[in-house]
Amino acid sequence: MEKRRQEKIGQVTSNKMQKTVVVTVERQFRDPLYKKVVRRSKNFLAHDEKGECRVGDWVWIQETRPLSALKRWRVVEIVSKAAPAAPVAEDIR
Repeated sequence: MEKRRQEKIGQVTSNKMQKTVVVTVERQFRDPLYKKVVRRSKNFLAHDEKGECRVGDWVWIQETRPLSALKRWRVVEIVSKAAPAAPVAEDIR
């Protein structure tokens, strides 16, 4: 019987490696003592086989077997693409 794999949705914060992206996943929970809503984030290294993820994209990642020393997740699909960056106008003097 195969164990169900975890799935998370997060934002790509770095794609500078080959076939690997850094995905930041945020979660919110209520502090048990003070009842304040606390926001925590965690980074996951995920395998991006086609190299199509860009910084700012929202992706769906799934747990998988160890692919490297730190990589245990893979990108299943890109949920939404980041808006293209506006070109920066040069300062003409």
